[in-house]
Amino acid sequence: MTDSVAADRPGAIEARPVRHPWRWVAIAVIAVILAMMISSFITNDRWDFPFAFQIMQQKPVLEGLWKGTVFGTIGSMILGVVLGVILAIMRLSENPVLRGVAFAYTWFFRAMPRYVLLAILGSGIGFLYSQFDLGVPFGHQMAHLFGMSNDLTFASFSWNDISSTIWVGIIGLGLSEAAYMAEIARAGILSVDTGQAEAAAALGMSPGQTMRRIVLPQAMRVIVPPTGNETIAMVKDTSLLAAIPIITELYYQAYQFGQRGFKIMPGFVAATLWYLIVCSILMVGQSYLERYFGRGFGAPKERRVRNLLGRTGSH
Repeated sequence: MTDSVAADRPGAIEARPVRHPWRWVAIAVIAVILAMMISSFITNDRWDFPFAFQIMQQKPVLEGLWKGTVFGTIGSMILGVVLGVILAIMRLSENPVLRGVAFAYTWFFRAMPRYVLLAILGSGIGFLYSQFDLGVPFGHQMAHLFGMSNDLTFASFSWNDISSTIWVGIIGLGLSEAAYMAEIARAGILSVDTGQAEAAAALGMSPGQTMRRIVLPQAMRVIVPPTGNETIAMVKDTSLLAAIPIITELYYQAYQFGQRGFKIMPGFVAATLWYLIVCSILMVGQSYLERYFGRGFGAPKERRVRNLLGRTGSH
């Protein structure tokens, strides 16, 4: 009986590793390109890295880094995330008016280039409305019609007084970012099983409590990665603040130092290096957030995919 069972079993499998000749070709091509780049950096004096390092340490450049790039990114993302979550909830509402308003907002600001939007806020709005009056609509006409001394205006401010400040840049970038964050937040909310909300309702939670305590915490696992990408993109988009114009900004100041020294490329290099530093720090923070909000969901998906591909390639 034992001999017959053993005879039915297959023998040892002589597996051979799958050959990857094109992998070595790709490595060779990458190595050649990398060597050419290093050779260009070393032999071409026009890069002038010492002067680029000097530009990076200049006080106006550092001030532009903190006040324009870092502060502008933080303020714009706070406005974009808060408004984006509100818009996402409106898109998922059963109220057709709220859904229509949210859809119109995302349609408009996703189609509007950020440079054009900032240029309009910086110059166009001040041309159209030199002063904003807060009060009853058509208050001037009503006061003139009824002979009233008060034109029903409660407060007023001049747009031109703030049109060249970082706050206008934050408003412009934040309004644009909200349209993208709305879609990201909506995708995250839809990724949560509807049974979670039904269970919360069975426990007596209100829709607002369900959204804050049940849905959004679970949706963060899906929301965090694209939000990190948007934050990194926002760091680079602060270079568009020159459209307002705002001169206390990293790229503008680095470019000006390069122009004054008649060395444009070191100015570009200085700005690029600072962008690389800031974005690298944000990438590290994003990875920690992804692990934090991904707790309880087993091994990360990309790790499982790598393990699967590794096993497949070895047979």
